[in-house]
Amino acid sequence: MSTVVETVTDLVQPIMAQHQFDLVDVEFVKEGKSWYLRVYIDKPGGINIEECATVSDELSEKLDALDPDPIPQAYFLEVSSPGAERPLKKPEDFEKAVGEYIHVSLYQKIGASKVYEGTLLKLTDESLDLKVNLKGRIKTLTIPRAGIAQARLAIKF
Repeated sequence: MSTVVETVTDLVQPIMAQHQFDLVDVEFVKEGKSWYLRVYIDKPGGINIEECATVSDELSEKLDALDPDPIPQAYFLEVSSPGAERPLKKPEDFEKAVGEYIHVSLYQKIGASKVYEGTLLKLTDESLDLKVNLKGRIKTLTIPRAGIAQARLAIKF
């Protein structure tokens, strides 16, 4: 699986550079009986459907030209925006999110929970500081980066 992700990442990077888009994520997953190759792209101000279609067409051409085919099974190619709740995976994603409201899922509990939402206040190589509302009290939690299972931007309600 990871070889597919690596191959597609290598193929799509020049397309991203040409159009000045950001590659957010590439995933190759099986859902039910179908395989999906998903490429999430963005740019400052957001990405539109025509731009997604352009990347899809250009990437599809590159994939079709490869011999041997790096993806032997049938799959659906989806190129889209990561949405308002975009994942935070790369160090740059976290750096851009300082000051933003985020959702963090942890491998192990810190305090009473494995899930927190709050404003990302500070970021170091080892940890992040998150301002959270715990039962009406505002606290700052320091979360080790190695303990983060998943993180994404979140919408505050």
